[in-house]
Amino acid sequence: MFKKLLMIGGLAAALMLTGCPAPEPPPVEPPESPPVEPPEPAPADLEAVAEDLPTASPPDDPHQHRLQTVLDAQPDAVQARYRYRNPAETLNFFGIEPGMTVVEMLPGGGWYSRILAGYLGPDGTLVGANYPQAVWPLFGFMSEERIAQMATWAEDWPDQARAWEIEDSASLDAFVLDELPEEMAGTADAVLLIRALHNLVRFDAEHGVLDPALADLYTVLKPGGIVGVVQHEARPDMPDDWANGANGYIKRDLVVARFEGAGFELVDESDINANPLDQPGIEDSVWRLPPSLRGSEEDHEQRVAMQAIGESHRMTLKFRKPE
Repeated sequence: MFKKLLMIGGLAAALMLTGCPAPEPPPVEPPESPPVEPPEPAPADLEAVAEDLPTASPPDDPHQHRLQTVLDAQPDAVQARYRYRNPAETLNFFGIEPGMTVVEMLPGGGWYSRILAGYLGPDGTLVGANYPQAVWPLFGFMSEERIAQMATWAEDWPDQARAWEIEDSASLDAFVLDELPEEMAGTADAVLLIRALHNLVRFDAEHGVLDPALADLYTVLKPGGIVGVVQHEARPDMPDDWANGANGYIKRDLVVARFEGAGFELVDESDINANPLDQPGIEDSVWRLPPSLRGSEEDHEQRVAMQAIGESHRMTLKFRKPE
């Protein structure tokens, strides 16, 4: 009797299942593909690379929001170099904020100047500073006409910078080292020397230009003012006569010693602009790397190798003028 009941129960269960579809298996998520690092772009591809860069979410801090807005407004070729120059991280590390008075040593073509003028805003002031007039003949490649033109650089640069027509720009001013106007003494919140030290070191041994330059920068700063240094850094084991600035690189200890000798205090340092792939030999200069790529104009393989390294290894040091 028990076996008969089991047979009837099994038959009933089979009949109940016959009219029901089988349950679908749970969906399977496809495996996530590992990210692929894009190759280093050639200079001609910089604009295309910048177009592909992700847009950062606007920061909550109003200063950071302003900085990001200014950075996002820069040309594509400028933005393509953010990966090496790290302007947001660098300016934040040095404590630069809107409304400050900031001296930029050697503004050159204005890569950082345009960012600073927009970020400091109408309540701020950007002051360009340049070599003493006696330094220009030391380079050996400038014509007498060009050297003569540099004699009026402090008067000319603010007008050149205004021609950029930067929206809500900072006020603009300029001076030449060894000719700091008395009224500028103690007016700056910060001084930035971004890749601006190597020639002062290079010409210092014979012409004594570094200490007077540092004295002017000390004088222009308010008590408690900051000096931010970003500079191509030579490894400690490289010969001193190679790391004398002529190849673009100088040693960290030399920078610290000279700034401390001028009265500044080292208060912090960062590796935000470091590049451990940059390992120059004694035959190399910093200009072998992007963006210059000097020496590989006709050597495609060498050019690709330099692009794979990227821009130079740089120290980032923060000094302070004592209160």
